[in-house]
Amino acid sequence: MSRVTARRPTLRISPTGTVTRPDTLAVEEPLEIRTGGESLTVTMRTPGADIDLIHGFLYTEGIITAAEDIRTARYCAGTDENGQNTYNLLDIQFRTPITVRPRNFLTNSACGLCGKTALDEVRTRLPNPIPAPTPLVDVPTLAKLPDQLRSLQQVFAATGGLHAAGLFTPDGTPLVVREDVGRHNAVDKVIGWALRESRLTPDLLLMVSSRASFELVQKAAMAGLPFLGAVSAPSSLAVDLATETGITLVGFLRGDSMNVYSAPERVIL
Repeated sequence: MSRVTARRPTLRISPTGTVTRPDTLAVEEPLEIRTGGESLTVTMRTPGADIDLIHGFLYTEGIITAAEDIRTARYCAGTDENGQNTYNLLDIQFRTPITVRPRNFLTNSACGLCGKTALDEVRTRLPNPIPAPTPLVDVPTLAKLPDQLRSLQQVFAATGGLHAAGLFTPDGTPLVVREDVGRHNAVDKVIGWALRESRLTPDLLLMVSSRASFELVQKAAMAGLPFLGAVSAPSSLAVDLATETGITLVGFLRGDSMNVYSAPERVIL
């Protein structure tokens, strides 16, 4: 498996002087997903949990409806410029024929929607609005989520350069945390894990270490997750979609302060 961190020489400048030393960085590499020998998409990601990533990606894109829809997913190894093995190609086989229009473009690590050409295409087939009020979550539990997420970000602790997403139970117990250079990839990884482990239930809390953008709300809605918390701000379109789909969207979740932008009836004051 490819490494998730790499060392690079760095000139460190500080008030006490300069020094050249290696710095630990988060790895960013392309992952090509193929099906039936055809390229489906290429995404920039941090290696690790790639099988979860493709399950979450295909599920939140509405291409599959269950983990069993994917019969096999296997790496095709290659070599980099240094002759080292790389695992940046995943070939998947569906259990039954599924018509997939190839997305032959590069999805960069900052955007889960790059290359989409119309709003109708962006707004993937969304399910019916999530019924309220399940689950009910109290403010002290919400206040603990950012620190709990941060404590489980092992690669961020070494590099300071990764987003994270986590799934929590209504009492704040963490189920899974994944990291990636792309916030949408981190979300796909936790959703894919839950899908594969039969743990994707409509009472989970999704917490992200970034801002809450439209594509993250869309992924939560496609996965039937009723709650999305973020340490930073949401976009206007994210709030609109959360309101439309019945998701409780909480932004600026830092300590005991937070902004609830939609479906506040789930939050116990």
